[in-house]
Amino acid sequence: MISASDFRNGVTFEMDGKVMQVVEFQHVKPGKGAAFVRTKMKNIITGGVTETSFNPTAKFEQAFVERKDMEYSYNDGDLYYFMDMETFDMLPISKDLLGDSFRFVKENMSCKVMSYKGSVFGVEPPTFVELEVTETDPGFKGDTATNVTKPATLETGTEIKVPLFINPGDKIKIDTRTGEYLERCKG
Repeated sequence: MISASDFRNGVTFEMDGKVMQVVEFQHVKPGKGAAFVRTKMKNIITGGVTETSFNPTAKFEQAFVERKDMEYSYNDGDLYYFMDMETFDMLPISKDLLGDSFRFVKENMSCKVMSYKGSVFGVEPPTFVELEVTETDPGFKGDTATNVTKPATLETGTEIKVPLFINPGDKIKIDTRTGEYLERCKG
């Protein structure tokens, strides 16, 4: 059990059958009346964020979210298969649990599979990935204008905006949280 006075950023707890994670908290001691804990929390399964005030003595069941490194192997229709790196067991995960940032993941990449009480609720791809550009208009000498971009298709089939000097065959680094180009990779 965990009390509201023990809330810290990142703490997960169970409330009304939902798994919540503390995003922000503030202990408030007004001049008049009882103290309380103002909390901004996120439902880690649905992603919804809510703000609530709790009595500091309110008790909640602590929730342990398991984050396990697994390697993405292949997909078959709407099922995506991940391999446990220790036991080599294959775990099928439905496409609707993957999220938007999964479009930057290619086969054999390691991802964090998140589960609570044995049921998977999400897959977290690596924060930064290096992918090859398969299709884009060729760059020309002197294309160095700042903040000018063009569309490019990556080896995963995803299209993003890249600077003019990027050519087909170049490897680029992408932030999977924002889907933005970061830099061209060496070699």
